[in-house]
Order: sequence, then structure tokens, then C-alpha cells
Amino acid sequence: MRIFKYGPAEVNYLKSQDKLLGLAIDRIGIIERETNPDLFTALINSIVSQQISKNAAATVWSRLCDCLGEITPETIASTPVEMIQKCGLSMRKAGYIKNISEQETKGELNLSEFRNLSDVEIVKRLTALNGVGIWTVEMLMIFSLERPDVVSWGDLAIRRGMMNLYGLETLSKSEFDAYRKRYSPYGSVASLYLWELSHE
Repeated sequence: MRIFKYGPAEVNYLKSQDKLLGLAIDRIGIIERETNPDLFTALINSIVSQQISKNAAATVWSRLCDCLGEITPETIASTPVEMIQKCGLSMRKAGYIKNISEQETKGELNLSEFRNLSDVEIVKRLTALNGVGIWTVEMLMIFSLERPDVVSWGDLAIRRGMMNLYGLETLSKSEFDAYRKRYSPYGSVASLYLWELSHE
């Protein structure tokens, strides 16, 4: 299992920038969150998982793997959209993943280039795809590309974690941005702790 890597440099920086976050880091300890370095499968999985439970997503993913043998741009692009839908996807989702796969096989998407792109360019190129929103891209940036500085305003659990950490009843976008800047350039590590804090 591959996990999101961080260590003393990131932890010590965050503790120096934010005393409350530092206390939470000491209490929670190191967090191990699994990553998927294959951006294509991570992207397809994220679309499959949208707006359904984890268990339902796992079932659909298992069916898709059984149907295709292997989740690759080529196997999806060469499979009729109706067969993809029968794995438990809506026709809309099936169309999204087939379209993405076709773009990748034709060299129009070039996901292999993304590790060399800026965060801004990644967001721009992936949100141009049907079925891919900003939150999905931000999660891919953390859990597939392992970008170091992502804190998602669109993630309700991150916002809840931030409110729990600072004892806030409400959280405006400007307040969120001020905290996000405080965590930079290690916002992704802060996000791991905010997710944990969202349960408290």
C-alpha cells in the first residue's frame, strides 16, 4: 500500500504556524492515507464513486474490473457504453468515463504529462472534462499526484474540521482562505488532520 508521504519538516512547519493545529497533530499522531499513483484509474474511480456510498462504489468498481479484465483507457474505450452501464453506472457516468478513455487513447488528454503541470493547469485541464468538478480534481491532486498544498473549500468535512479546530460556529470563504494560507506550502498535510478533526 502506498501512502501520502510526509514527515518532520511538514509537521514542524505546521506546528510553528498554528498552535491549535500543532496540538491536534501531537494528539492524533502520523496519519496514513492510501494513495493511487495511477492518475487514470484514480480519475475513473472518482467518477464511479460520485454521489453513491462507499459500499456501492466498491461493488460497481468490482463489476467494472470483472467486465473489462483491466481498467485501462484502451479497455474502456473499446467497450460499448451500454456494457459499461450494466456494471451499475448511470448512462451519464458511463458516457463520462468512456469519453475520458477515448480522449486518453487518442492522445488528447495525456495524463502522463500531469505530474509536470502546475496545480492551476491541472485544475483547468481536468475540470474541462465532463463529469469532473473542482472537488474531484483537488482529491486527485492529493491522493494520486500527492501535491503538497491542497486544502479544499468544497470539502464539507475539511470545513467542519476547521470549525471544530478553532471553535467556530460559521466559516466564511475569507476566513477559510486565511487559514489555508497559514498552512501553505503544506496544506495537504493540514487537510489530513482537518479530516480527522471533522469527526470530533
